[in-house]
Amino acid sequence: MTKVTAAADPGAGPAARAAFCALAALAAATALAGCTGASADSHAAAAAGAGGGDAKAAPARAVTAAADALVRARSSLVSTSMRMASGGTWLTITGTGGFDYAGHRGELRLVLPKDAAGSAEHKPITELLTPGALYMKDRGEGVPEGKWVRVDTTRLPDGNLVTGGATDPLTAAELLRGAQDVAYSGEQTVRGVRVRHYRGTTDIARAAAEAAPDERGPLAAAAKGFTVTGVPFDAWLDAQGRLRQLTQRFTFSAAGTRQGAGREVTVVSTTRYDGFGAAVPVTMPRPADIWTGKIVSPQAP
Repeated sequence: MTKVTAAADPGAGPAARAAFCALAALAAATALAGCTGASADSHAAAAAGAGGGDAKAAPARAVTAAADALVRARSSLVSTSMRMASGGTWLTITGTGGFDYAGHRGELRLVLPKDAAGSAEHKPITELLTPGALYMKDRGEGVPEGKWVRVDTTRLPDGNLVTGGATDPLTAAELLRGAQDVAYSGEQTVRGVRVRHYRGTTDIARAAAEAAPDERGPLAAAAKGFTVTGVPFDAWLDAQGRLRQLTQRFTFSAAGTRQGAGREVTVVSTTRYDGFGAAVPVTMPRPADIWTGKIVSPQAP
């Protein structure tokens, strides 16, 4: 069980405190109680819904090959949003950055919800995403300014699908390798690009078995930590089979929190992919800059 959790800014307003603590509480709750909730040519044919195979299986082939298409693209800019229902209100954490799919690493800058007056309540969080590890800067109380916290994502019960406030863009795509019951919903335009919309459910355990080696550890942890491994999704792929937008819906048991007995929490994670081929420099923290001391744990709501 990892000791790293986040703390809410004591001077923050209710909305930001709720959003910030909610994600940390999810990590604590899952640790205590568990969670609910091809080749280039063949891929291009699947993305087009053709290729001589079973037409019913073509949508599944398209989405299960999406991670391979990202690796071929090598890199992209990304933006993320993670929405959570809390007390009848949807709270959203947003992020921007880039990801190097060939190098399996990226960087995101996360922004927490503003207060009722529209003012920022917490310093943005910087996250470095690497195989098996998440690095967070300005994550919470108890960590000296300028220091990083390292979390082993293979030990997180959710595999860091939601704990960090954003789903790793490559892990999100790898999760689609477990897709089943996929339906093609037609062509649309997303941010000026013609895309094909697919909808279905992916299975975390199945994805873990099929994922690239670097992604198997976190997904295998999530497959064990989630009591329900089916994840509904909507995926929008371009003509090259690359993801342009991906929305995944995770459902957690809130058992382990003060008021969570018998209650479920829904987290909607959306990742948008643009600017393929962009340079994505990622500078890893020096060992001296990684905090190994105590992290303040929030009180579960």
